[in-house]
Amino acid sequence: MRFSNQVAPVARGRRGGISVLPRKFVLHSLLIISSLLMLFPFIWALSTSLKEAKDVFDPSGGVIPNPISFDAYVNVFTKIAFSQYFLNSVIVTVLIVGLNVLFDTLAAYAFAKLKFPGRDVIFGVLLITLMIPSQVNLVPLYRFMVWLHQVFPFLGVDTLSGIVMPTMVQVFGIFLLRQFFASIPDSVVEAARLDGAGEWRILWRMIFPIAAPAIATLVIFTFLSAWNDFLWPLLISNSEASRTLPVGLTLLSRKNTVNWPETMAGSVVTIVPMIIVFLVLQRRFIEGIAAGVTK
Repeated sequence: MRFSNQVAPVARGRRGGISVLPRKFVLHSLLIISSLLMLFPFIWALSTSLKEAKDVFDPSGGVIPNPISFDAYVNVFTKIAFSQYFLNSVIVTVLIVGLNVLFDTLAAYAFAKLKFPGRDVIFGVLLITLMIPSQVNLVPLYRFMVWLHQVFPFLGVDTLSGIVMPTMVQVFGIFLLRQFFASIPDSVVEAARLDGAGEWRILWRMIFPIAAPAIATLVIFTFLSAWNDFLWPLLISNSEASRTLPVGLTLLSRKNTVNWPETMAGSVVTIVPMIIVFLVLQRRFIEGIAAGVTK
């Protein structure tokens, strides 16, 4: 009896281990397969960019190019003003991200921690605007930019400022940060006010460090949106001086043909900055998502 009592827990542990291992194996297998499916478009784009145009649709060709050719990358930098478009995209994206972090944070802090008449009503109206498709605003925005350019030639149509201005503040960012700020206890802010700290000092010394994960999440979402934006820069830019990278890449296409290796090479180069930004802010991004779930 004594021997059987000592063996029983081991047997139960083994039975438990047998039931857990297949479950983990299936889960990990599904995750690996899902990851490969999501990576496949990028792998296909990279493979196509290293092929010659005649080999792109060759049935006998595989994922690995044979032979490997870098002509598409050379043509991307020579056929179009790639450096100018890339610089324009960097300037526009940095300005949009920086202005969104600044203004969205200020607005979110006001809606979360300051009391003023009509606060909830104004916030509700802002949320309603999220349901309006952005395409509805294109015509009035364009007409406004034309008028602005006539008054101030350095603003409006065919300028980088014309691309930045409509997205310098976004309701989604205000909503995201406001929900995070609302989870911070009011007693912490009140204690700082009793110690003589002003609103700017509270925001800079307390709110910003606490909200770093949420701000990193906002930076990633805003960066992806600004970097990949195509429709509005296409409408507002009329020259190489104001074209961004997504718009400039369309110049690689001809009237009746598309050079797929060159198009995919431009796409691969465009993707690299997004991957770098995500890798740099990955930890903060995951913390922000986890904080939103737990709070």
